[in-house]
Amino acid sequence: MYDWSLRRVPDDTKDALRRARATETHEGAQRVLEIMLGSALRAEQTDRFVCSDAGVPVFRVTIGAQARWEGDIKAAITEGFSELVGRIQPPLLKHVTNPLTNERGYQGKDMPLVTWEVESGADWIEIACQPKALGSGRWAQAETFSFPSLADIEAYVMRAVMTAGSQHCPPVIIGVGIGGSFDVAAKIASKATYRAIGSTNPEPVLAAMEERLLRAVNATGFGPMGTGGDTTALAVHVDYSAGHGYTPVAVCFNCWINRRTRARIHADGSVERME
Repeated sequence: MYDWSLRRVPDDTKDALRRARATETHEGAQRVLEIMLGSALRAEQTDRFVCSDAGVPVFRVTIGAQARWEGDIKAAITEGFSELVGRIQPPLLKHVTNPLTNERGYQGKDMPLVTWEVESGADWIEIACQPKALGSGRWAQAETFSFPSLADIEAYVMRAVMTAGSQHCPPVIIGVGIGGSFDVAAKIASKATYRAIGSTNPEPVLAAMEERLLRAVNATGFGPMGTGGDTTALAVHVDYSAGHGYTPVAVCFNCWINRRTRARIHADGSVERME
């Protein structure tokens, strides 16, 4: 799945880039969007990486409450990554970094990075992969507020956007997590970026927030890869959790490639590949 995600831009993202190209009013930005679409198609046709920064492997495992399995899922993911490092072409660069020494390699504490969820009523196991590279990963932010208004939250999201500028390889997908605890807000924000571009938030308040934020982000004028233009973000996805009076807000970004892929292992042993 890590290999798959490096070689293919998801269909919803390519469609969003095409729509952006059709509505973009800046000539330079139009050309950059054309280059992005061309790069995405060439990577698929030639089986090459879309970007040389393969990031690090990040997985979200959702286990159905009725799923039955044998074996150690975490060990299988770790062993699978080690096997991939030995065979993948072109070779992966050494992006796995020890934060205490800045030593780089392919192995490290808690690598690959895996988070876990349980889905009630499901009899499958779903594994989602979303490699995080320097461009988008560097600019994630979180801050904790006391009883913030929606306007307070939106103002913070825009501060995060302005701080990132164009350094996260726009047009980006922005995930926002509100509430819960500090770790829960970050998890919600990350999970929000998996949502299909163009889908409607089932919470009317959040759907309206997403529309306002997307307009505001694109009004900044950073444009594709910072060249100026109307297209700084392809989507803003917001979700929330109940919590205490203190409200953490987390903001994260996916670069224009929007690398993500999923596979679902069903009870009968069949494997369904998904985006």
